[in-house]
Amino acid sequence: MAEPRRRRPVLRDELVTLAHGAGGKATRDLVDALFLAELDNELLAPLGDSAVAPPVGGRLALTTDSYVVRPLSFPGGDIGELAVNGTVNDLAVAGARPLWLTVGFVLEEGLRVTTLREIVSSLARAARRAGVVVAAGDTKVVERGKADGLYVTSAGVGILDHDVELGPGRVVPGDRVLLSGTLADHGMAVMIARGDLKLEGDVESDTAPVHELAASLVGLGDAVRWMRDPTRGGLATALNELAAQAGVAVRIREQALPVAPAVAAACEILGIDPLYVANEGKLVAVVAEEAAGDALALLRASPLGERAAEIGVVEDEPAGMVLLDTALGGSRIVDLLVGDPLPRIC
Repeated sequence: MAEPRRRRPVLRDELVTLAHGAGGKATRDLVDALFLAELDNELLAPLGDSAVAPPVGGRLALTTDSYVVRPLSFPGGDIGELAVNGTVNDLAVAGARPLWLTVGFVLEEGLRVTTLREIVSSLARAARRAGVVVAAGDTKVVERGKADGLYVTSAGVGILDHDVELGPGRVVPGDRVLLSGTLADHGMAVMIARGDLKLEGDVESDTAPVHELAASLVGLGDAVRWMRDPTRGGLATALNELAAQAGVAVRIREQALPVAPAVAAACEILGIDPLYVANEGKLVAVVAEEAAGDALALLRASPLGERAAEIGVVEDEPAGMVLLDTALGGSRIVDLLVGDPLPRIC
């Protein structure tokens, strides 16, 4: 006979705040009334020290990440949605189908439960949208002023349903570089939301799961060589890492790079190159020359890839470098930046 469900406590959102060192019944009430209410599933419900997942056949992909974005909510998303999408996307560009996530919350003393509930609810919606299960989690409380309200750490597991090998070692001269949409949306949305720079603009984060886009490209088989999601450090960093690891040159065209007008304007005002600004709902892929047209059509068939573009080509020389053909007809080196021009955006 199944054990009856325990009645969940009710938290008075408008009154309750978290205290540093809270434990015992207070912590259990928080887990029952908030986290389980939003994230309840058969793997999480036992609340054991580990979730016991069913067996799967095939190779597994694993990833982990931490999210310290400030502010916690921004146009187009919040830290909860970002934690899910960022982890899902790391699995997706490895060619994996995301299955399970774990999530750890570091809460600052004094964080209102209303704020936490909104973020956990957003996280739950993002997980449902991506078709993943939050199988395990943890919560800790730290002193006031130590966590900017809330930090989130996540980990993810996915399965590779195919035999396609993705990696820089498969990239060869002549391959084409594709980008699934506009550059720099997330980073600039967060910067504007902070209000420190007194900028205004209709810029929203592009945070979204790209697993369906990635799966469509993986369906091309060996014609897809490599994929990444251009998060911290942006497209420039992802392509520089590819060039160095593959021992090739990557040449991109400035006029082919999709950038939304409001984002371009904000970048110009701040003197920031959109090539170095993070996205959280895009992927960059290298595919064989003969498959570039089909790959671009697959990306554009999805609402998330409507502005997908072929932005460049892989060349022999100069090995390890990324070059940009400018709109004026010249070219310049796109190098790795020293430091991060936009800290705390993910």
